[in-house]
Amino acid sequence: MTFAINVRQYPAELINMVRTTIIVTSILGIALGVAILVWPKATLHVAALLFGLSLIFTGLMRIYQAAVASFLSAGWRILLGVLGVAILAVGIVALFHPAESLYLLAVFIGVGWLMQGVGELFAIGSGAKHAPTALLVLSGIISIIAGVVMIAMPGLALVTFLWVGAIMLIAVSIASLFTLPKKVDATPE
Repeated sequence: MTFAINVRQYPAELINMVRTTIIVTSILGIALGVAILVWPKATLHVAALLFGLSLIFTGLMRIYQAAVASFLSAGWRILLGVLGVAILAVGIVALFHPAESLYLLAVFIGVGWLMQGVGELFAIGSGAKHAPTALLVLSGIISIIAGVVMIAMPGLALVTFLWVGAIMLIAVSIASLFTLPKKVDATPE
């Protein structure tokens, strides 16, 4: 997190508060990154539990939407309700079997990347001009490969993401410490 601060425009208290915020968030980021590297299984377990809670919340919201979406036809409301119950059930199972829910999460991510890659490749054929064709092809191929790897080797993919994410969190947190604004004396002159 970098803040470009002109010391003459802001009160000393604000500048010092920004300094303190950067220092605290950087230290927490470093600590979290190290904790992830030291306890990867525990971190994945917590991620699985959070995924389960997220599914439960999403399922409940779908059920609620099915109940109150009077502008939808009965068929759509039933479909939304059934989807909500299914998501809720998967979320409950994920809470009681967190390790298996990680594989489900990996497969969801993998399928999403596959769909994204295929979509980008189809965008080329449809004449989309939102990005250069070469970048769409490259992005599509990388997304498809990443999706296949995630689906074929979900455990390895998740652990790799965890390690890379932890290392990047530590690096960004350390880099943020080098961007601190100079401490300003808060006493009036």
